[in-house]
Amino acid sequence: MRNVLAAFVLMALAACGSDDKDQSAQQSAAAPTAAVAENGADSMASQDPATGQEAAADIPDSQQRPIMQAQVVLDRQGFGPGVIDGKMGISTENALQGFQEAHDLQVTGKLDQPTQQALAQWNNIPATRVVRIPQDWDSRDYQKIPDDPAEQAKLQRLGYESLDERLAERFHTTAEVLDQLNPNGQPTGMNSAAPAAGGIATAQGNATAAEQAAASPSPTPSASSSGSGEQSTFHAGQLVRVPNIGGDRIDPGKVQDKTWQATLASLGIGTDQPHVTKIVVDKSGGWLKGYDQGGKLVAMFTVTTGSQHDPLPLGNWGITTISHNPHFNYNPDLFWDADDGDTKQQLPPGPNGPVGVVWIDLTKEHYGIHGTPEPQTIGRTQSHGCVRLTNWDAARLAQMIDTSTKVVFQA
Repeated sequence: MRNVLAAFVLMALAACGSDDKDQSAQQSAAAPTAAVAENGADSMASQDPATGQEAAADIPDSQQRPIMQAQVVLDRQGFGPGVIDGKMGISTENALQGFQEAHDLQVTGKLDQPTQQALAQWNNIPATRVVRIPQDWDSRDYQKIPDDPAEQAKLQRLGYESLDERLAERFHTTAEVLDQLNPNGQPTGMNSAAPAAGGIATAQGNATAAEQAAASPSPTPSASSSGSGEQSTFHAGQLVRVPNIGGDRIDPGKVQDKTWQATLASLGIGTDQPHVTKIVVDKSGGWLKGYDQGGKLVAMFTVTTGSQHDPLPLGNWGITTISHNPHFNYNPDLFWDADDGDTKQQLPPGPNGPVGVVWIDLTKEHYGIHGTPEPQTIGRTQSHGCVRLTNWDAARLAQMIDTSTKVVFQA
């Protein structure tokens, strides 16, 4: 799906030498401006029912998705299941362990009966919802990312390669899962249930049944707007079923950098996050935990850490800087598997950059915590010693911490 530095992607494309401390002045010019709703999020922001009330669904899902429903609840509570796909896996097990620890349950990593009972208070949050892709998404510039770092350095931004990729990251999933939720380009349940009279509510108003039909895709994929990116199955104005991620409300008053606000909106990450005073990264468990001032676990994410060539630097560390939408200083001397012909390059920012949308610089030189262009590989591949998360988890973590947050790397 993404081809950023393909030679290094299985080794996680960790920054481990990014050192982007002087790039903040350049960040604003690099990212596109997002259309935002009144709350600072985009038009696809979640609109949850009140406590105890059922969610209104104009197009009810035709399938029960208990694991995906648990995943979206865990994701909303700060215990990231990684890619939301409706399947049990390493990231979901870690998320369950974090939730269980935080709620004084037996830590099993399983969706057992006590855990189901604890999660039941959010049973009114459905696993999926139907949204309309914003009209301006077809006008975005989707561009194929070259493999060569020297060619990447010529670009203004390492952005999304297709609308499908952008949509998948917005809802913490993959294009493959979106295809499953929208067979033949239509939301599951659309053909079996008549929509309510008002249609689907969007930021532009309610869609009639005729408008919903018009928003259905053509049978064949359409090319991205730039003509040079990957082909997309979905298009602007289309109704699509997506994982029902929430917690995406953005308070514009809390975000001074409007480029960063647009990034948060594009990742479905809100500004209401707990404050974390201590981070613990466990090498063997492949997880990162965040604790508040009282020592309570408030966040847990699956991560990728180190390899035999570049092991995770165990010990106690601090945070020097937190860079949003960072540039990446590619130095082949720091990569054991770099091509002989590679030269030093400054790569532009973007979600498909080697460190994704966040670089958290540590007191250990050349090491940091960061995002990734390959969310589906988190917990499954190695890195060059740094700590790698999905872009959405990295963006959330970046809002939880500051330079006083302590960092512990343990075996």
